[in-house]
Amino acid sequence: MRSCAGSRRRLSDSEGEETVPEPRLPLLDRQSSHWKNAVGFWLLGLCNNFSYVVMLSAAHDILSHERTSGNQSHVDPSPTPIPHNSSSRFDCNSVSTAAVLLADILPTLVIKLLAPLGLHLLPYSPRVLISGICAAGSFVLVAFSHSVGTSLCGVVLASISSGLGEVTFLSLTAFYPSYFLLLTSPEPQDPGGEEEAERAARQPLIGTEAPESKPGSGSSLSFRERWTVFKGLLWYIVPLVVVYFAEYFINQGLFELLFFRNTSLSHAQQYRWYQMLYQAGVFASRSSLRCCRIRFTWALALLQCLNLVFLLADVWFGFLPSMYLVFLIVLYEGLLGGAAYVNTFHNIALETSDEHREFAMAATCISDTLGISLSGLLALPLHDFLCQLS
Repeated sequence: MRSCAGSRRRLSDSEGEETVPEPRLPLLDRQSSHWKNAVGFWLLGLCNNFSYVVMLSAAHDILSHERTSGNQSHVDPSPTPIPHNSSSRFDCNSVSTAAVLLADILPTLVIKLLAPLGLHLLPYSPRVLISGICAAGSFVLVAFSHSVGTSLCGVVLASISSGLGEVTFLSLTAFYPSYFLLLTSPEPQDPGGEEEAERAARQPLIGTEAPESKPGSGSSLSFRERWTVFKGLLWYIVPLVVVYFAEYFINQGLFELLFFRNTSLSHAQQYRWYQMLYQAGVFASRSSLRCCRIRFTWALALLQCLNLVFLLADVWFGFLPSMYLVFLIVLYEGLLGGAAYVNTFHNIALETSDEHREFAMAATCISDTLGISLSGLLALPLHDFLCQLS
């Protein structure tokens, strides 16, 4: 990083000898632009994850719905839920909710695998448009479907929207370094930070101007350079894969098996509460970077694996007396997952050079998708095994 900063200073010095520097924006204008960019990225992330999260939260309803005459909802209107397998203490669906997870993540995995190779050839505006159309189409298809198969096609559209949007917006942050700096309240003497901030202020995210291309950006890297950068990213990629494998193995493999019968909530309602609390934890921790920064994300991966082991043991032995204890654990699980995600990308933003940052963001976002895909593949046979055993 010191050498990077030094090269940046030398570059600015050499440019100063040949050209007249652009007039600097007033301090208040720069700060206003920084906040607008930060709010813009926050809203983009919120909207991009919306369809993905809704589909996973409705997974139990998507798989279990059987429409009656005049019922246009996936949710059973009867106040007394009818178990799908009364002989099983888990009240199992015939298909695990991991099937919805795979439909919601495998298209994203394909997009993220191909993104570092050629997605940069497609401009940002068409990517955002395609992502928005797929998100809208996913809701329409699931809302009006009359079969599980059609609903899963809608889930696939949500996956395409979320995957394309995530890799697009994370790559776009490379052109707006003030977004990461603002979240962490940088010190004024940060080398090169003021120049970067001014450049970002001149190309606001919320506006009609397209971001300026930076010399040596990710699109001009050779295959050898990309491979070298990718190997250096493994320190961040592997822990994030482990975190997401553990938490989504819990979410889509164990949530529907953590069923408490003698409560005021039906099985489907318990499942929705688990998903809501998990997402609440993720939302809180992803928005907490300014308050808490974590350098060693391996610790978060270890804690998430402990969560998995603990809840798997409870599914097998049933020793937790109340679903409210599970609620607390699920909230904690979400906090760990969100913290791992935001701190991973924050560390990469700080430790990669300008010319590598766009590619590094696009390449690292494969981590969560890979972990989620592996968890879905393992959750399917686990569901069948436990349901048949019980």
